[in-house]
Amino acid sequence: MERQYYLPHSPIEFHFRQSPRDFVVDEIPLYPFSGEGEHLVLHVRKKNLSTWQMVDIFSNHLGIKGRDIGYAGLKDKNAQTKQYISLPRKYEEALERFEHEGIKILSKTYHNNKIRVGHLKGNRFFIRLKKVTPVAASKISEALRMIKLHGMPNYFGFQRFGLDGENYKKGSAILAGTLKEKNKKLAQFYVNAYQSYLFNDWLSRRIEISKLVDAFSVQELSSIVSLPKEECEAMKEQKHPFKLIHGDVMMHYPYGRLFHYVDATEPERFRSRDISVSGLLSGKRATRAEGLAGEIEKNYDTITSGIDGARRYGWIFPEEVEGEYKEQEAWYELHFTLPKGSYATVLIEEIAKRAIQTDEYQE
Repeated sequence: MERQYYLPHSPIEFHFRQSPRDFVVDEIPLYPFSGEGEHLVLHVRKKNLSTWQMVDIFSNHLGIKGRDIGYAGLKDKNAQTKQYISLPRKYEEALERFEHEGIKILSKTYHNNKIRVGHLKGNRFFIRLKKVTPVAASKISEALRMIKLHGMPNYFGFQRFGLDGENYKKGSAILAGTLKEKNKKLAQFYVNAYQSYLFNDWLSRRIEISKLVDAFSVQELSSIVSLPKEECEAMKEQKHPFKLIHGDVMMHYPYGRLFHYVDATEPERFRSRDISVSGLLSGKRATRAEGLAGEIEKNYDTITSGIDGARRYGWIFPEEVEGEYKEQEAWYELHFTLPKGSYATVLIEEIAKRAIQTDEYQE
């Protein structure tokens, strides 16, 4: 379905293009490195390179396999990004001769373990929007205030779906057995894109329901959203713009155990950022929503074999959100921190109230 945005303003016009000058990412490690051990940890800065391309460059220089190089997460290609990678300490001397125009080694240390995917706390972003009028700047500032107050939906960004946005169709075909992909890594990428597509559609539907709850009376809602009057009354009382439904799978925030929403106190805990709602990454094994929330979720739960399922935060709370309008240059500059697995471009799209994918994107 068409993506739903929760902010109430009309679309905002500005120019956004991912580039090393206007899109900067700084990875935040999950834990401090020990300073000792058999793994060399490099803090690197890259420009106009994907993480995979950077790993290939290091592996070719050192004559090792790419899987020997550890990284916590994939970073955007058309950006200036800083992240941590690890490799066996015995290759430290060979790195003294390393030079590449798109990569700079900022510092090094040591650690007992290899860096694994997911071993990061989050990312700090700097983004510059251009061609911003004073009226647009005022609307952006108000949008940022709302995001600071309420958080934002945790959609998968357009990067997940490829240049044409069609990768999820290949994933669906692979699971159905109508498409064969010999490259296992690529096949997994396509199937994950299909999971992401289903998640985004579920999240859009839930935001749509939440907006309807705010717009209509309880009497009108029962027929519009096909939910019992008692549930509509419970949602109507919730102060957060994303309305919880009994049976939702909640997660302690920013990490922690899963549990189902049954207690009347959960909406207030959600509003205070103690917990957050989760969405399903459809697959063989995952905790499912129950009751009324489960009835909605099952429409987006179509993967029964071929891949494991999981839960993902449906709503996140950006931190250290700052914005500054530079009227003379017609720029609006943003600084914010997102938890791991979340997309800065989704925040920009929520502000813009429109898709911001550009022809420059490549991964």
